[in-house]
Amino acid sequence: MAFNSVTFLVFLVATAVAYGCTPQRLRWLLLLAASYVFYGHWRIGYLGLIVASTGIDYCAGLVMSATAAPRARRAALAIAICANLTLLGTFKYLGFFLGLGESLFGVALPGVDILLPVGISFYTFQSMAYSIDVYRGAVAAERHAGYFALYVAFFPQLVAGPIERPAHLIGQLKRRVSFDTERIRSGAMQMLFGFFQKIVIADNISVIVDAVYAQPANSPPAALWIATYLFAFQIYCDFAGYSNIAIGCARIFGIDLMQNFDRPYLSASIPEFWRRWHISLSSWFRDYVYIPLGGNRRHWAANIAVVFLLSGLWHGAALTFVAWGAIHGIVMWLGRAWPARRRPTAQRESPWRIWRQRLLTFHIVCFGWVFFRAATFGDALTIVARCVGDWSASDHDWPIALDSTSLWIALAGVALLLASEIWERDEPSWRRVLRAPAVVRWSIYLALSAAILNLGVPHAVPFLYFQF
Repeated sequence: MAFNSVTFLVFLVATAVAYGCTPQRLRWLLLLAASYVFYGHWRIGYLGLIVASTGIDYCAGLVMSATAAPRARRAALAIAICANLTLLGTFKYLGFFLGLGESLFGVALPGVDILLPVGISFYTFQSMAYSIDVYRGAVAAERHAGYFALYVAFFPQLVAGPIERPAHLIGQLKRRVSFDTERIRSGAMQMLFGFFQKIVIADNISVIVDAVYAQPANSPPAALWIATYLFAFQIYCDFAGYSNIAIGCARIFGIDLMQNFDRPYLSASIPEFWRRWHISLSSWFRDYVYIPLGGNRRHWAANIAVVFLLSGLWHGAALTFVAWGAIHGIVMWLGRAWPARRRPTAQRESPWRIWRQRLLTFHIVCFGWVFFRAATFGDALTIVARCVGDWSASDHDWPIALDSTSLWIALAGVALLLASEIWERDEPSWRRVLRAPAVVRWSIYLALSAAILNLGVPHAVPFLYFQF
């Protein structure tokens, strides 16, 4: 079930009430059952994939904890990783590689029509992180199968993260939780802010972006520029909105999930952007791919290329995602080739220079988003060509009306978002609301709720990262 549905809200309230009434020793069972119901609501048959991934890594952990023989431990780890990647590759990439093989070799291959299981990229990476950490000795193998299954399937972050680590999550699942109104209030406020990001900002932007990107060859350059800028905020508010809902939801059950976004569009470089954007995935690639390959010590250029190729493919089996990853990898490489220490210290500390760097970084990110959002690689090239082409041409109709309600709601929402993020210092603005006087606090609660109920689009828009 989707977060932006009445069904989910009913499910969440019922689960939270049941959780508070359930003895501590049985709460893991309640949350595990709720998590399987949550995921099975989409397609019950794909519950078998979660169970399979869970069983593979659970058994691998037990084998690695039972022996000190390096060969046996490496074999258990290799089997676990290969099995998980086989599941992921079959359901997410088989059709892509069959089509690629047909294009390269001209051989007609049998077509496949496999429905992509929601969230498979997220829970396989979370499950693999456990096996790798047990192999490294970073965590002890979890012997309670129920707690481990809950670690893999915990419903707030099951479908689109954050991708948690065993050292951070498993212990919390075992922790005794007592009723805490402050914790529940904080979680509910973060969820409310996440719903505002998704329903009011991201969904209204989607109306504009979908209309323009559906016909890039027939849209004037100005419309393409507007849609590209807006998509940057659509994907941010859509995904950060999901993360805020997930983190707030988990806090209601006494679980603190990791932060997944930290004002990424205020980044002054692409490396900084990746420290602020989808933090759980970028840190996963850093810890489990980049550093094991040699990190900054050796072959760093090749390591960056591998990480961003994999990052592109993780997002989707298409040339557009590979190009998106390549753009970020090239800019990361250039940043390493021309490090900041070569620039004068006074210039480096200038506020004007910082804002210039932020604007440059934002535009590089937007350039990458063109390939990420375009339906095909050809469409992406068309959009880029038209954006830098002849602006005097007037033979194309605007696919959007400039007086569109969705456009003005989207622009107002983006302005409010940017103002709140520039205002933030050491904590998010939604948390500051919790310390405001009661009149101010409740005014904000009611304003956000009214906006969510009245300013969304008529139909529910799926979260963008559900496709990954």
